[in-house]
Formats: sequence, C-alpha cells, structure tokens
Amino acid sequence: MLAAVRRLPVGESAAVGGLLLVALLAVGPRPLLAGFAWLALVTPRLVAVDLAEHRLPDAIVLPGYPVVLAAVLLEAWSQGVPPAGAVLVGAGCGVGFLLLHVAGGMGLGDVKLAPLLGALAAALLPGGAILWVALAFLLGGAGAAVILIRRGTGARMPFGPPMLATAWVVLALS
Repeated sequence: MLAAVRRLPVGESAAVGGLLLVALLAVGPRPLLAGFAWLALVTPRLVAVDLAEHRLPDAIVLPGYPVVLAAVLLEAWSQGVPPAGAVLVGAGCGVGFLLLHVAGGMGLGDVKLAPLLGALAAALLPGGAILWVALAFLLGGAGAAVILIRRGTGARMPFGPPMLATAWVVLALS
C-alpha cells in the first residue's frame, strides 16, 4: 500500500496521509481500519477523476471489495455481532443506487462505490449507512443547486465527491 502512495502526486500523497491519520485516530487499531485505509488511499484519486471525467474507474473501486468485505467481517467477528449485518446493509445501498441508476439519476461508478461506503458506515456505527446516504444526498443536492444556477439545466454533476466526503464525515462523527 505504501508503494502505491509513493506513486501519487505530492498533493494526493499529502491527502492520503491526512486521511490515513484521520482513520487511525477515529477507528484505532481494529480490523475496520483496513477498510478505511483502502478508502484513504483511493479517495483523492477518485475525487480528482470524477471531477475531471465524471466517472469512478473500476480499476480503483473494484479492488476495494475484498478489502472492505474482509475488514467488515473481521470487525463484526471481533465485536461479537452477526457478520452479515454490515454486508447486507452495504448490498442494500448498492441496490438502492442501482435503482437510481436505472431511473437515470446515478452513474454506474456511484452504484459500484455505494456498497463499499455503506458497509463501512454500517460497520462503524448503528445507523451509519443511513446517516451516510442522507448526508451524501444533502451535500450532493447543494452542489447540484450551485451547478444548476451556474451552468443551467443541462449540466451534469459528479456524485462521487459527495459520497466520499460524507463517508469521511460519518467516520469523524463516530
């Protein structure tokens, strides 16, 4: 993981380092830290790509599935709670975002990222996934309003940055 951080531009490396520190301070040395470490590593790149290209690349998002799944399951087992809870909540987030995609209001990259963020939020605190989704849509709605005012009704807005930002907010609130 550190080798991957060294290949990032200086600004992204600093952001990754700061997010890793936030994760370590908020989660501490427990299994869930691995999921948030992955999230810290990819957040700056995902935000940059989504803002520039309106996409969340599979090459960055999909490797998170085994990492987050392992972290969430190990966290559940270490806490003595049923291991399927956060995984099912994450899957539910994915289904909800998929329905929004089918309806035409969400990109497929957002759909693929949603289960990861939902599972991490659910494993972090009770109701965490609900809080994450609510905050993501509030922040995304505010951003969309600004974009509509500035660019008009045909403008597109990347939703990855609000999803990622609010995942970090939920972590900070835990």
